Formats: sequence, structure tokens, C-alpha cells
Amino acid sequence: MLRKLSSTRYMYIRSHLYAVFLTTILLLSMLLSIHVLFAPDWLSAGGIVAFTLFYVLFGIVISFYAGFKSGGSMKERLDDMSVLITKFANGHYDARVYFQERDEITRISNEMNELGEKLESQVASLKRMADEKADYAKSAHKAAAMEERQRLARDLHDAVSQQLFALTMMSEAAVRQIDQQPEEARTQIREVANTALKTQTEMRALLLHLRPVHLSGEPLSSGIRKLIGELEQKTQLTFTVHMADDLKLSETIEEHLFRITQEALSNILRHAEASHVKLDMVTRPNELFLHIRDDGRGFDAQERTDRKTSYGLKTMKERTEELGGTFTVRSVRGEGTYIDIRIPC
Repeated sequence: MLRKLSSTRYMYIRSHLYAVFLTTILLLSMLLSIHVLFAPDWLSAGGIVAFTLFYVLFGIVISFYAGFKSGGSMKERLDDMSVLITKFANGHYDARVYFQERDEITRISNEMNELGEKLESQVASLKRMADEKADYAKSAHKAAAMEERQRLARDLHDAVSQQLFALTMMSEAAVRQIDQQPEEARTQIREVANTALKTQTEMRALLLHLRPVHLSGEPLSSGIRKLIGELEQKTQLTFTVHMADDLKLSETIEEHLFRITQEALSNILRHAEASHVKLDMVTRPNELFLHIRDDGRGFDAQERTDRKTSYGLKTMKERTEELGGTFTVRSVRGEGTYIDIRIPC
């Protein structure tokens, strides 16, 4: 009930009643002043009371009629604007409202119509940008997949294909010499075995790159331990791992760290000729620290003449910088390689 009395119509009625009240007070004051000062015969106390009562009665009736009449039109226009706002809120930006009057409400309605046009234009722009973004994402995914395929094909051609060709040549030479020069044939067979081992290592490293990029919902620690477990079964490498199982990291950080670790282990497998690898992943105040160390042959970190090794280090550095971290590599020939990664968190 109170809410209804505060509506637009009753606001107009209250304003009219207030005008009647003020006018009544003013007339009553004037009539009483004339009666006291001049005491005319035509103006008596009873006449003043009767006139005031009739004036108040008719004023109340006219106030209600005028309030409902004028307030009704105002209420309809405000209701139309309320419906327009509701349509905007529900995404119907093509809705419009028009009034014939030339007042403030008409001006506000015109401004809201312009707002609807702008919102409709912005929604169309956002849809167009979303479509363009989806197209760009597809193009980037295809380009990345093509680049990875080309790199793997190049690595297969540069390493595995050449080693298989060398195996073929050495095997044929050993077969020809096995009767006449058995010692040289034996030497050739040993070289065949060593080359086959290197080829197998190279293939395992390439297969390591072909693992799924995503952790498939696994925690980072589980994914890395599973990766290391497979390498321990298939290679001669031994691992020492210190890593907490309750690391609370975002999905993006976990995916990047998994790929960085995968790339580092692939480089060790292909180039380091190491026997032992140490991996530490710990959380420190405001940062995550990842340390990977091997006891392999090492390389000159300043020269980085090995193109494949440089590519792997560049990839790890780029992924680290995408997370806002720092990437440091130290290597000495004959003493192994150290990789330190710090990620703010």
C-alpha cells in the first residue's frame, strides 16, 4: 500500500493537495483580516467557514482528478522507458521508444535510443572481433603444428636418417670383411652397435617431444614423475628428484613448466651423454625455483654452436619469460650443465 502511494500518480495528487492546502490558508487569512479590520456586512464568520469548507471539498476532488489525469500520462511514459531499460539489460539493443512531447523525458528517451544504437554497434564489433580472434587462434595453431612438424622432420633427416644410412654402410662393409678380415669386421660391428645406440637415443628424444602438451588434468608433480619413470625404464639415465606433491600453481604455469622440463630432458638425452640427472622444484617466498642438472659433457654456453641445443634453450627461455620468470643456464665442458628457472608466484 505504501509503495503504491509513492507512485507517480499519487505524487501528482499530493502536489495538488498541497497547493489546495496553501491556497486555503492564504484565502482564510485574507478573509479573516478583512472581517477583523473592516467588518463588512456581507462577510460574516459563518460565511467564512462555509466558504472555506466548500473550497477545500471541491479542491480535494479536483486535485484527485487532475492528479490522476496528468500523472497517468507521465506514468505511461516512465513505464515505457523502464521497459526499454529492461530490454537493453536482456540484450535487445534494437528496441526504441519515441514521444511527441518536448520535455525532459523526451530528451532522456532520445538519449537512451542513441545509447541502444551504440550498444548494438559495440555488440556487432565484439562478435566480429571474437570471430577474428577464433580465426587467428586456428591459424596460429596450424602454424605452430606445421612448424613443429617441420622441425621434427628436419631433426629426423639430420640425425636419424643419416645415422641409419651410416648403419647400412657399416653393416655392408662388415659383411664383406667378415671372412677375410674378421678383426676389422668385429670393429665395424662394434661401431654399428654404438651408432644404433645413438640412433635409438635420438629417436627416444624425438618421441619425448611428441608426448601430449597437456597434463590431462594431472598435477605437475605427477606428470613429471611419470615422464622421468618412463625415461628410467627406457634409458641408462638415473634421476634424483626433489619435488613437493602439493604445489599449488595455475594451469598455465603447470603446462609451461612441464614443457620446459620435457625440453630440458630431451636435450640431455640427445646431446649431454650424461648418466645422472638431478631435478629440484621448490617453492620459496614469492617464487618457484626449478633446478635441472646433468653430469654430461657440457658445452660452451657463450658460443652455443650446436644449433639444436640452442633451439631447445631458446624455447625454454621464451616459455620462462612468458611467465614473467628468469632463465639461467651454466655449462662447462666435461662438467655438465645447470639450468635454473625462477617463476614469480
